[in-house]
Amino acid sequence: MPGTAHTFEPEALDLATFNRMAEFIYRYSGIKMPSNKITMLEGRLRRRLRATGMKSFRDYCDYLFGEGAEREHVYFIDAVTTNKTDFFREPRHFEVMQNDVIPNLVAQGYSNLRIWSSACSSGAEPYTIAMLLEEAVAARQVDNYTILATDLSTEILQQAQRAVYDAPFLAPVPPHLAAKYVMQPLDRHRIDRRISPKLRSRVGFGRLNLMDHAYAVGDPMHMIFCRNVLIYFDKPTQQAVLSRLCDCLLTGGYLFIGHSESIAGMNLPVRQVANTVFVKT
Repeated sequence: MPGTAHTFEPEALDLATFNRMAEFIYRYSGIKMPSNKITMLEGRLRRRLRATGMKSFRDYCDYLFGEGAEREHVYFIDAVTTNKTDFFREPRHFEVMQNDVIPNLVAQGYSNLRIWSSACSSGAEPYTIAMLLEEAVAARQVDNYTILATDLSTEILQQAQRAVYDAPFLAPVPPHLAAKYVMQPLDRHRIDRRISPKLRSRVGFGRLNLMDHAYAVGDPMHMIFCRNVLIYFDKPTQQAVLSRLCDCLLTGGYLFIGHSESIAGMNLPVRQVANTVFVKT
């Protein structure tokens, strides 16, 4: 009918095109994309087809691999990466950090701590760490700290820097910490909250690909968190990433990985001190 708007829908993502994309995802990010994820990938990429004006997934794939498409690589990876996170996720890690790791580092003579959240997603992990380090500063346990927070996704890093979250997402934050470090809106009907400026000033954000051959993160870290990202890598990639992370950790520093992850069978300069917590030897 005249005047009726039609929404263009491309044909389904075919297996050959999917395989080309999956190979690129693996080479670029280390993430394995099995064929049972074809429907998920198709759904996530429809927005990129609209944004680029491509009429089919095959055309988009050709564009992605053509000259001058480096910027699209970033948008593509943003679209396909999964960003699951929570405040105080795997809380036992933060108990170990408070009760064991910080006192041990202080005993080694470190009072200015450097921490790296290497797959920070939307910011819940680095802001959780910052809350506990701020408490340690207030208790005169440590003098100062800085947190580097990196991720592969530029889109998710923008969310992390805004530091605005719906109230239910902040529910795991203990009330005494929320009272100090979560701002309340003047409009009581709003459900979003923002992390306090004090904490935001402690966290520096940047884009980093764990598949890079070296990590330009400055001086060695006292703690590195790399949690729940290794599960997306195959064993050789896990070994390579963890080796590079250990290169960025000072001797006596601590590495945290996810509770569902393991370093069994890997040759790394660490020993286990708690469940999925390791110290560099």
